[in-house]
Amino acid sequence: MRKPVKGATRLRGAFVGSASGAVSIAAHALGGGVISPEQTSVALLIGACAAVGVLVGSLRTRAGLLEIMGLLAIGQGVGHTALTLSPGHHHGAHATALMLLTHLAAIPVGASLIRGAEAAVGRAASSARRAVRVLGALPVPALPTVVLITAHEAATPRKLLLGSGIGTRGPPVYL
Repeated sequence: MRKPVKGATRLRGAFVGSASGAVSIAAHALGGGVISPEQTSVALLIGACAAVGVLVGSLRTRAGLLEIMGLLAIGQGVGHTALTLSPGHHHGAHATALMLLTHLAAIPVGASLIRGAEAAVGRAASSARRAVRVLGALPVPALPTVVLITAHEAATPRKLLLGSGIGTRGPPVYL
């Protein structure tokens, strides 16, 4: 059975990898860099961000906000490098400063969003687990009690009842 903590680290890896790719494209576009929709640059970006996501997903289970910020910075650097390796890529010095500021602004925002998503997923999983426990512990109706009487324990009828009948009043007839 898979542990929920392991699932949370994989989810964090998916968040960091996808956020690195999205922010790399957005920062490149806002910074004035050319984003060529060629197959090579997109394939490099997807592969690099998937590798970052797998690496982050394999790290220890509990990551603080500063660790996630560092991982996002590394992921964005890898994503930026993957976009710059495409042919025909160029941007000036002014675009590089604006691009760097965009990358730096996206790191704390992305890290806080990832931490918030982790907390929300943890709370949702805890609520679902509690609901399953409550629903799984429904009261079981009590089985009806059955009393078995053996022939030995059964009372024998009295002779008085065997001999009584309709007739004149008098002493009972003994059989």
